[in-house]
Amino acid sequence: MNLTYTELLKSNRNFRNLLWGQFVSEMGNWFNFIAGLGLVRVVSDASPTAAGILFVARIIPFAVFSPIAGTFVDRFSRRQVMIWSDLARMFIALAFLLVSTADDLWIAYLAMASLSMFGAFFEGAKNAAAPNLTGKEGLLAGTALLFSTRFLLMAIGSALGGFAATFFGYEIAFIINAASFGFSAFSVWLIPDEATRAQLRPRELAEPVIPAPITPAGGFTQTAPLKPPRRESFYSELKEGFHYTVKNRFALTILLMNIIWATGGGAINVIFERMGGVYFADRENWHPDLAVAILWTAGGLGLTLGMLVAHRTEAAIDRNKSHSKFIVATLVIHGILFAVGGIMPTLLLFVVFVFISRALIGVEYAVQETLFQRSLPDRIRGRISTLDRGAEMLVFGLSSYLASELMFLITPQTLTVISGLLSAAAGLVWFFRERNEAKWAKN
Repeated sequence: MNLTYTELLKSNRNFRNLLWGQFVSEMGNWFNFIAGLGLVRVVSDASPTAAGILFVARIIPFAVFSPIAGTFVDRFSRRQVMIWSDLARMFIALAFLLVSTADDLWIAYLAMASLSMFGAFFEGAKNAAAPNLTGKEGLLAGTALLFSTRFLLMAIGSALGGFAATFFGYEIAFIINAASFGFSAFSVWLIPDEATRAQLRPRELAEPVIPAPITPAGGFTQTAPLKPPRRESFYSELKEGFHYTVKNRFALTILLMNIIWATGGGAINVIFERMGGVYFADRENWHPDLAVAILWTAGGLGLTLGMLVAHRTEAAIDRNKSHSKFIVATLVIHGILFAVGGIMPTLLLFVVFVFISRALIGVEYAVQETLFQRSLPDRIRGRISTLDRGAEMLVFGLSSYLASELMFLITPQTLTVISGLLSAAAGLVWFFRERNEAKWAKN
């Protein structure tokens, strides 16, 4: 039986602390993103290449360091990794205050890349620890809450970040971002270290427990010292993560599907920047930062709604045993709707299609991620989840940069249509992989 959102939040203080820390830090992250994007647009004279480099700096380091981070968090304290990652990001976020001219853009790129790198370690530790904090019955609700609050903050943080950048300047947004990481570190510090990973039972240890004589109270006075099991080298465990992903059919299906989705999904950074900050800003006289923020807000609200209805959706899917059909349908329809949005004549109509498309992908992702997390053993969860996320983000980043260069050749509307259709193709990957699996099982 799956816990409801209310049951999980009321009964689980450790999860509440993790969720609250993420809530504040994600708010700051979106302040930083909208302000950083606006700052780069201003000092580079709205160069698509400059924006593309910033997108790459935000995504590629995360992708490159994710497999390393996954191995790291499977070996060491997940709580400590999250705390030190937050503290590092708190100071790095202030580096944006040093950017004032085009000659300083390298500082923005380096700061964004560093935030991304440390973000890979934080996300790896958080994702690996979350199933232990929620327990099996709370995993669906926990996954939906973690991701829905993230996407809600995409909406709220984008809106407030755009407002702050428009009326108070970029500096305020960067300071808020730095403070948010400090708060997140404090929230994680409140979580006991042992709560972030599964505890080994005696029979799983290298030496068996040796009971001492029974006391009058009925317990044991002590046990013999236990030697922890010998660990493989860092490289061996890193390689094990890759091997598991390739050999495990379900893990490989998730990886391939997310990579295909990212070929189209990666263009969303450029689409929102060009459609909102340039095309509709000029056509309908919107303030560029505000128009971009509205699009990110619509996307965030849609994803949040999708995540929040995932709990009820999962119950219906379980009854009908229709996970595969649901995933295929939502992936294909969401992509088509996004593509259609690209030909809308006004910003507000485009916003409607963005919202509906993101709502569909939100509920699909909650269902998909819950299935994936339940399939992974705790000892290797950090490596597999970060490898999958890293590969997706690598393609996402490359797609972002390619999309920024395509702006010299095609219109933002054309890019939006291409992006939607490529994202929809992820549903076909799931369909053919699962159909072949069913045929193999029958034989």
